[in-house]
Amino acid sequence: MSAPDTLAQPPERQPAWFLALFALAAAGGAVAYVPLLTVLLPQRIAELQGGEDVAALAQVTFLGAGAASLANIAIGFLSDRSRTRRPWILAGLAASGALLVAVGEARSVRELIVLVMVWQVALNLMLAPLMAWAGDCFPDEQKGELGGALALAPALGALAGSLVTHVGLVEPGARLVLVAGLVSALVLPAVLLGRGRVRPALVAPAPAPAPLPPRERVVVRMWTARLLVQVAEGGMFAFLLYWLRSLSPGYPENGAANIFSAVLVSAVPLSLLAGRWSDRHGRPVLPLVAAALACAAGMLVMALAQSLAFAITGYVLFGLAAAIFLSLHSGQTLRVLPRPQHRGRDLGIFNLTNTVPGMVMPWLTVLLVPQFGYGALFVLFAALSLGSAALLAGTMRR
Repeated sequence: MSAPDTLAQPPERQPAWFLALFALAAAGGAVAYVPLLTVLLPQRIAELQGGEDVAALAQVTFLGAGAASLANIAIGFLSDRSRTRRPWILAGLAASGALLVAVGEARSVRELIVLVMVWQVALNLMLAPLMAWAGDCFPDEQKGELGGALALAPALGALAGSLVTHVGLVEPGARLVLVAGLVSALVLPAVLLGRGRVRPALVAPAPAPAPLPPRERVVVRMWTARLLVQVAEGGMFAFLLYWLRSLSPGYPENGAANIFSAVLVSAVPLSLLAGRWSDRHGRPVLPLVAAALACAAGMLVMALAQSLAFAITGYVLFGLAAAIFLSLHSGQTLRVLPRPQHRGRDLGIFNLTNTVPGMVMPWLTVLLVPQFGYGALFVLFAALSLGSAALLAGTMRR
């Protein structure tokens, strides 16, 4: 069979074992950063400063996010140019693991900032080509199922945070070593056993289109829709405990953490079901619209909540919908990107939707909460989610 005939054939679906291994590899990325950024990094700063230092944590987080954003785009571009992904993933895995351990050995906040920034670059040396590799391997008819499987990543990230900080399970000095080991165990099987999984039709270069043709406009809508939901999701991630304590003073920290973890774990089977439904019925965008509408509904329930039970009900609805939306959106993003030869770079631009909200959220909170309360913030988040649903509904008519 000639090369043109090969490319004309519909790309073959990936087997279930590779889908499972890839989902675990993607989860390895979340395990790499969730425990560090949510628990272990604040603890390390407190050890170095002799107490909590919000300014130092904000500086580390902001500069690290900036380094991650630039690195993801640059490394995605380089992996496009090299026309290979697996060597980049392995190099990033080794470098990020070594730097993660080094973070625990930092002797000053300045040194910690530098190490976290370099670690973010190394982590994206693994993550950027990993997600682009998914686009090289999984056909459009499997993108919904792929997106559903990616819901495993935040769930395992949250569980890893609970595992490594469990009292008496592991010595504090060995926690980052354990995290690095978990990441390697999750990522290596897919990379080592995934040789030959790339589908030629999915990596064949596409011609450069005219300025903003219909497919390009769909990409812009997808990017903006994800950003709007990410702002809402990031805000709840940061302020969930504070909000619950505004309704019930003394609400325990582990209570908020348990709710957050339970929501993420519960979202995994629901995301898989929604993704498989979208593949089977050829409706890739409809579950995204439904999830965005559910996000808005959950936020409105939270805005009206006067009791803890009512508040938690609203958050569970929002949290499940947001987790489903973000995982399915990741799969469908790979479907709409117009040029396979620039897939890594373009995914890096989409990755900005994960980092920009961290820069926006503090300002929104400072402007709204002191004067209008959390209810106003949640109404704004609901409006953003409705905007996301409207943008995506527009793509269904194209």
